[in-house]
Amino acid sequence: MDAGDGMTIKSAVVYRIFFLCFGVLVCSQSRAETTDYNCGSIKNAYGPYDYRSGGIGLTEVEGNHLTPEVVNLIRGKTGYIGGDLDYTLRAYPNHHVALMAMVRLGEKEKTSKPIGANYTVECYFKRALIFRSDDGVVRTIYASYLYKAGKKAEALSQLNEAVQLGEDSPNTNYNIGLIYFDLKEYEKALSFAQRAYGSGFPLPGLRDKLKRIGKWEEPVSRIENRGTPVTNPGN
Repeated sequence: MDAGDGMTIKSAVVYRIFFLCFGVLVCSQSRAETTDYNCGSIKNAYGPYDYRSGGIGLTEVEGNHLTPEVVNLIRGKTGYIGGDLDYTLRAYPNHHVALMAMVRLGEKEKTSKPIGANYTVECYFKRALIFRSDDGVVRTIYASYLYKAGKKAEALSQLNEAVQLGEDSPNTNYNIGLIYFDLKEYEKALSFAQRAYGSGFPLPGLRDKLKRIGKWEEPVSRIENRGTPVTNPGN
């Protein structure tokens, strides 16, 4: 989230991590009836299906609509890039890679509703969470979007929800720490920074921010083992 740290959802590494993350239950059709007044019905001619479950249908959808050219915003497969992403997100509302690509497409086109898309970028997140509110990865991606939009309190709420859902990863803790820092809640920022770096988070941005205002403290375990060489790649 911190542009200075290079930690954005544009990272190809993040794509691969999210692509391989989860495998859980296929959604029920009764859940597909749920509607958000501003963002349309989740009901779809094909699906909707849970991205985390994978399957033959996912391979077909990705092969026809989520090609590398689409993901990298080079060209659409069946028309506009936004149209291919929209098709993917109507079939798999919580498709992590497609959501990240839709965010980047909105940024590239400087619009909240990319060409070819049926909904705004934020609507795709709302639809994903209506469909599967237990997807912590979606909440983490949504938090990144909200943070960049200046909605820090909302971003923090989504990240905390992600943690509750089991997304207690170094990346999530780091981003929560960044938001707390910007909200000037430095003790909380320190706590999450220590958790992130204690788990091997590699980028120094949050730690450097805390150091500059005299709020950084080494985790207790490091202080107690000060005579032992530290091999953690995040420090």
